[in-house]
Amino acid sequence: MEEMTPAAVKPLVTLADLQRLDIRVGTILRVEEIEGSRSLMRLIVNFGDHQRTILAGIKQERPDPSDLIDQQALFVVNLEPRKMMGELSEGMLFDIGYEDGVRPALAVPERAVPDGARAG
Repeated sequence: MEEMTPAAVKPLVTLADLQRLDIRVGTILRVEEIEGSRSLMRLIVNFGDHQRTILAGIKQERPDPSDLIDQQALFVVNLEPRKMMGELSEGMLFDIGYEDGVRPALAVPERAVPDGARAG
């Protein structure tokens, strides 16, 4: 296991603040290059009743980002859509470790669950 010094805990939030986040399980169907970007990849993610495009800065983090295809992971799906590199991202991938300089790992359910299942 990699070593690190944990960051300080962020300020407290209320339960109501936490409940405003819509965190769901999705299966990554495709991982695609974004022309001109050194870090972003386009993820096409299945959430059961719909698919979304989510941009994630994973290109430099993994030897082969396509290894994520067919994996389930956690995503925030109620973030305001954000345009990056001329493309719209409709959510955020939960990726553990990057902010701490540790080799990133996906936040995943311990077993397969239906796409669209909510966390919390």
